[in-house]
Amino acid sequence: MNHSRLLPAAITSIILITAVAGPAQADDWPQWRGPERTDISKETGLLKQWPDGGPKQVWLSKEGGLGYSGFSIVGGKLFTMGTLGDNEVLIAMDANTGKQLWTANIGSILKNGWGDGPRGTPTVDANRVYALGGLGALICAEAASGKLIWKATMADLGGKVPNWGYAESPLVDGGAVLCLPGGDQGAVVAFDKMTGKVIWQSKELTDGAQYSSLIAANLNGGRQYIGLTMKHFFGINAKDGKALWQCDWPGQVAVIPTPIFQDGQVYITSGYGVGCRAVKIGPKNEIINVFPKVIAEAAPAPPAAPAGKRGKGGARGDSAPMNKTMKNHHGGVILAGGHLYGYSDGAGWVCHDFKTGEQVWADKTLGKGAVGCLTEGMLYCLDEATGTCALIEASPKGWTEHGRFKLDPQTQQRSPRGKIWTHPVVANGKLYLRDQELIFCFDVKGK
Repeated sequence: MNHSRLLPAAITSIILITAVAGPAQADDWPQWRGPERTDISKETGLLKQWPDGGPKQVWLSKEGGLGYSGFSIVGGKLFTMGTLGDNEVLIAMDANTGKQLWTANIGSILKNGWGDGPRGTPTVDANRVYALGGLGALICAEAASGKLIWKATMADLGGKVPNWGYAESPLVDGGAVLCLPGGDQGAVVAFDKMTGKVIWQSKELTDGAQYSSLIAANLNGGRQYIGLTMKHFFGINAKDGKALWQCDWPGQVAVIPTPIFQDGQVYITSGYGVGCRAVKIGPKNEIINVFPKVIAEAAPAPPAAPAGKRGKGGARGDSAPMNKTMKNHHGGVILAGGHLYGYSDGAGWVCHDFKTGEQVWADKTLGKGAVGCLTEGMLYCLDEATGTCALIEASPKGWTEHGRFKLDPQTQQRSPRGKIWTHPVVANGKLYLRDQELIFCFDVKGK
């Protein structure tokens, strides 16, 4: 088997889903960051304290192939991506046993110094699975068998493979599946999810592809898709792809975390010293800064039209200096109880206020990594360097830990420059973790 490797920046780097190939369960995880792309699960009855050595391992599969792809779990099946021979493939496994059920070819393998292979997370919608490979091939396959239904490529839509490959996770919303090819033909594209036919492409937005995934939101009486690129964050009309509002974003090197939306407020963050920002979207899609203006450590973004001024691309926000409380690289941020939790470069694990941007606490008890899921007020945090997974309280009172364990074994095939970048997922009483071809399942259901 010609296994390759993969990269970080994207790792992962998508929304409303129902059932799949077999009856869906209430606590399924059908896409990137869960049912509503918030990384919040409504599952109950899970362990609040792990035993010494961590929760019981249920199974370990060595058939994941190489790559950093995440997990979707629906109807007793686990879906992910990896390398197999000379191809990237969509993989289906029995979520309860780890047995491989089928693979479906996506396309050629993305080659990268940080590790080859796919990065995004498949999206499950009814009896179909949508997966975007590292080189920009998007496939739709039958969830039951892996049979290919249709295929499209980002290159055919004017897209150019970003430095670390396509890493976003497709968003399914209503009758459409969406992703960001980037480029002059339009940064965002909506396909008919049944046929693969292009419904629209957002020609007002022409930024290149980055690694952040879209979210959907009901706002101002309509449906909007909110996204983040190297240069902007924006909201577009779900019906026709027209830009409704956009703000400048001074991205550096790679822009990865998924935007967060709640109560009309949009929050974004990225690493490499950039920081975070939050804006309110007014009733006419005007942009109102929320976080106080914190003096930027780097040069501010180029001047933009005054807030609320209409022109090509909808209302535009000013280039406010960044708030530096959260500089999240690619480990993600979760909003819980009015506070944001994630790893900030330099500061460590950080809790800060969603309304003010102010830091509440910072802690370096665990190394840099990903926060994977919130269940019953508990966060699952993963150290990317050591493979240590910790269970902590999502509390503004500080870092309170309720157990940890280290992944064992760990892969011997990972690129020397790569780390354990796949985000933790919890579904149906089980915790799923990945280190390249090794996929782990642990029992976290309380007794």
